[in-house]
Amino acid sequence: MPGPPVSIGCTVMLTPGAAGPPDTGTIIAVFPPFITAGGMPLATSGSLCMMVNSLSGVPYPLTIGMPASSGVTVGGRSLVRMLDRIPTPPGIMTILGPPAAPYVTDNWPP
Repeated sequence: MPGPPVSIGCTVMLTPGAAGPPDTGTIIAVFPPFITAGGMPLATSGSLCMMVNSLSGVPYPLTIGMPASSGVTVGGRSLVRMLDRIPTPPGIMTILGPPAAPYVTDNWPP
């Protein structure tokens, strides 16, 4: 799904979640090498999210899976954009937003 890239603080949703119902979380870390827009490091596959189990409320870490953008890669990891649906075991991660730089758009397919 073409769209603007995201960064730390972006909300994500995992469907199904660890216990069945969807879990929500936030991107908390982007690992080097970085690509930046507006001074923010842009998230790539392998970035770390802190998820919250929707049934128990227990937080757990989860890395973003692959692939996201097929055209923009940083150190072999694909750029993550708003509304991307990325296979991330145990389900599909949907990137909700907000965008890091709404004036930048990646038009490559997933």
